[in-house]
Amino acid sequence: MSGDNSTAMMKAVVCLAPHAIAVDMRPSATRAPDEVLLKIERAGICGTDYHIYEGSHPFLNYPRVIGHELAATVVETSALSKLQIGQKIVINPYIACGICHACKIGKPNCCVNIAVLGVHRDGGMCEYISLPERNLISAEGLSLDEAATVEFLAIGAHAVRRSGVGNGAKVLVAGAGPIGLGTAIFAQIAGASVTLLDRDSDRLSLASAATGITSTLVVDANASAKIMQASNGDGFEAVFDATGSRASMEQSFSYVAHGGNYVLVGLVKDNISFSDADFHKREMTLMASRNATAVDFDHVISAIKSKKVPIEKLLTHRTSFAKIDHDLPLWSSDKKGLIKALVEIS
Repeated sequence: MSGDNSTAMMKAVVCLAPHAIAVDMRPSATRAPDEVLLKIERAGICGTDYHIYEGSHPFLNYPRVIGHELAATVVETSALSKLQIGQKIVINPYIACGICHACKIGKPNCCVNIAVLGVHRDGGMCEYISLPERNLISAEGLSLDEAATVEFLAIGAHAVRRSGVGNGAKVLVAGAGPIGLGTAIFAQIAGASVTLLDRDSDRLSLASAATGITSTLVVDANASAKIMQASNGDGFEAVFDATGSRASMEQSFSYVAHGGNYVLVGLVKDNISFSDADFHKREMTLMASRNATAVDFDHVISAIKSKKVPIEKLLTHRTSFAKIDHDLPLWSSDKKGLIKALVEIS
């Protein structure tokens, strides 16, 4: 990809409008002087990608090349780069400005001017992309499939780190989708005792088989009573809501123990409300958790290498450029047996 490729074209997965997705031809990526040119090898399909397809994402303009869970190999670098041609890479898809208040205090994940691949700018479900070297992490010791899972797992790892939960803590994770399972896995790694909550009993069974978590609860008319029973009447020391549901996010306030933490991992367009009196009497801590930082990426990579993450059980579906315009819409509405789908780009 070196030299003049101004007329070269590449395949890219483009969401043209809600419920309209296509594999389109776009001008191929070229490397800027301070960037690294990458060949995308694998791309995970995230809840964000489904939301973009469905038209429910709050921060997006169409058309958009989707994809931010990415594994790549290096194609071209500057002479000063620390990376080698052919090296496997995990991509941190949060492009931060480096100069705003959040960046200066070490929180580039919530940069004021953040540009998330596949959301604020075109993403990586394409053949080539050029990115700043600071957003590239060595995937040495990982397979390409494993490298493509690091970003979504880092979301959960970041939420757990934010919460401060440790050994012996009783944790409730609401929402047994990929982000919820990543949160649950890293809460377990932190030493917590985890209960999973979801409205879909089949999803809970799938999640339990993948993670080994046996404490699961189905949302029904008796959910509140069952949740209090599961926590010995105290509520949970930390509750993570990864549902992206306003109703669930509001209800989960009542599951937090006095003195406990409530972490909103999921995101909704709506306002959410809660009882201030109940919030105060519990002296509850309410936290937002957004994206992840380099520390979280490193933690996830280490955990995968140590075989603490059941990657082979999380990767349930697979597709390609040739089939994604059929498969992504299908999986958007039919998630039976689905935890994480992977697109093979190469």
